[in-house]
Parts: sequence; C-alpha cells; structure tokens
Amino acid sequence: MPPALPIAAAGRLDKNRNEVEKPLNKQIVGRLVAAMRERGMDAVVTSSPENFSYVADFVVPSQPLIRHRHAMTVVTADGRVALFGVDMETTTMRKAAPDADLTVWGEFTDDPMLVLADLLQRLGLAAARIGLEYDYLPCGDCRRLAAALPQARLEPAEALLARLRQVKTPEEIALLRQLSRIADQSIHDAYASVHAGSTELDIAAALTRGVYTLGAEHFKLMIVATGERSELPNVGPTDRRLLARDVCRVEIFAVRQGYHAGVCRTAVVQEAPLHAEDIWAKLTECKYLILDMIRPGASSREIYQAFSARMASLELPLISFVGHGIGLHLHEEPYLGPHADQPLEAGMVLGMEPLVYRTGHGYGMQNKDMVLVTETGCELLSDYRNTDRLVVVN
Repeated sequence: MPPALPIAAAGRLDKNRNEVEKPLNKQIVGRLVAAMRERGMDAVVTSSPENFSYVADFVVPSQPLIRHRHAMTVVTADGRVALFGVDMETTTMRKAAPDADLTVWGEFTDDPMLVLADLLQRLGLAAARIGLEYDYLPCGDCRRLAAALPQARLEPAEALLARLRQVKTPEEIALLRQLSRIADQSIHDAYASVHAGSTELDIAAALTRGVYTLGAEHFKLMIVATGERSELPNVGPTDRRLLARDVCRVEIFAVRQGYHAGVCRTAVVQEAPLHAEDIWAKLTECKYLILDMIRPGASSREIYQAFSARMASLELPLISFVGHGIGLHLHEEPYLGPHADQPLEAGMVLGMEPLVYRTGHGYGMQNKDMVLVTETGCELLSDYRNTDRLVVVN
C-alpha cells in the first residue's frame, strides 16, 4: 500500500463550522441511533446509494452510476449527522440539504478514505466502534480507512440497516402508495394506447411517457414481453408486433427519491388464447389466499407454503418465492419463500407476485402487486384497477 498523505491535508469542510447540524430525516435517524445504542456502537457510516438516501432523504444522481463517487452519511450514537460527497455533486447536495454539515472530497485530488478518516476524527470517533457497509464499500477502501484509523473498531452494519429499512415510516408508505398507483396506471394506460399490430416498443413508449407524466422521477426494470416472449422473466421491448390472442406481460418499477414500486399486469390481445382465462382465475385465487394471510405476526414461510400447496392443487408450476420486501431496493427482506422465516410486521411493504412463466401453452402470466402490512391485515397499494379479469387490448 502506498504511503498515506497527511490526513489534515486532504479534503475540506464545505462550511466553516465545527458543530454538526440537525438530522436530515429525524425519524429514520432516531431509529438508527436507537439501534446503535442497543448494540454499543458509536457511529454508522452509510455508503450505498440506498442507505445514503435512507438517511439523507435525497439521491445523489451519479452515485449509483459511478461507484468511486462516494456519497456517505455519518450518524453518531448521540444523534449527530454529517454528509460526505464528491466535489462534482456539491451543488446537488447543498441544494438538497442546505443546513447539513457537508465534507467534500476532490475526485481527482483526494483519497476519499483519508478525507473520511479526517471527518470521523473531527467527530471524535478516532477510537470508536464504527459500522460500515462491508457489502458495498470496496475492499481496498475499507483497508485504507482502517489504516488511517488504527484505533477504531470497524464492523459490519449492513444487516442493521437492512433490518431498519424493513418497517417503513408513514412518509415512506405514502411515497410507495403514490408510486404503486403511478406504476399501475401507467401500465393500464399503455395497454389502452395500443392494438393488434402495434409493437412492444409502442407499449414501452406509452409506458415510459406515462410513468413520467404521472409523477415518477424515473423507472427501473421495464419488462415488455408478448406472445412467446411472455415466458421470459426479465426482457425488454422489441419490434415484435402484437397478434390476436397474444398474452402480454408488462412490468415496471416507478422510482422517486430512490424508492421503487413494482407492478406487473397481464393482458390478452382481442381475446384470450386457450386455457388463459382458467390459469388467470387460478392465479387470482392464489392472490387472494396470500392477501388473506398477510398480517402482523404471520410467518413469511407459512405464507409461501400455503401458496405452494394451492399451486400444486391447481396443477401450476412453482416459483422459488412469491413475495419480497421492497423500498429503496427492488428486492429486500423479508422474502415470502421456503428458506428464511420471519414474522411480518405492520409497516412492511411487500411486492407480491403469483406467476407462471411456463404454462405449457406457449405463454407466461403474472400479476404483481404492492401490499402494505397494516395493524390488522394488509392494504393493496396498487389498486388503480381491479385485476381479477385479464386486461384486453383491442
């Protein structure tokens, strides 16, 4: 490892002050502080785009695109919060958090880990227990940070952060409810805009326009799969033209403030092919079985076991899970699957997706919904239109 530059020479404070300002997201910072105190930790440094957004309450646009452009939050056990970011994003971060304590590092002039070490020292954490995201921060960065803070105890914090993110705040729930309806309506509007002879690209164009028009900042994982391509799990649009009796699977994740809501809807062109309505009725039966079981204290594994038993009785092939947590990442814990088991809690938001990729008839079908676990049961968030019957494209 090359010799380290003197820490005092690297980086700078964006404002000339020593005190750290108020938290950016008070409720989430409060939860994180309580979790740190329970575990005897002195601070947690978030470095992934998801957990930076979780604490800071905004997205740094280039962070998910260029991995070395570190944006971080430092939260201490006494409730102080500091931000850390690359010089290219200074104006973005300052506009989003004008009163926050922001330490800026130079993309081409600084070693960001030395600047981070300097910040941690100024916060009185030189010999502290500090949690890091070891599943995100590169190994080389971790090593340089450890060398710059030889008295600190650096330990994993990714599991702690993932657990906190499972139960959403009222503000997070409101945002996910809005995004769920945006994704749902955009798919229905896209189906209404096309007809036999249109292409998958025509669906995608209408879908993209709808997502933005309805209020999303952007989207992820747009799936447009029609006809024989509806058997393929995660494919984008092509110039394939819609034919009468085609089955169409369309899914999109609407995104705002870093949060995701994924919805999938299945349609048929003009009329359903053989067996499609019967299979859809069976998937709808499974949907209501799951909705009836989702409530606080319900076992994630038992929900999947009940689903798998019903799918077997209906002679439909199984998938490896039928639901998962969702929020700042497309897939989060808990999974409704056969492996890990976790009791559900009020405030969790799940993506629920009974589906069959290979029906044996040359097409696949899927109905993905967003569901909130409430105090007494669950609430369907993707409720723009009833999906008990297949959507029909003219």
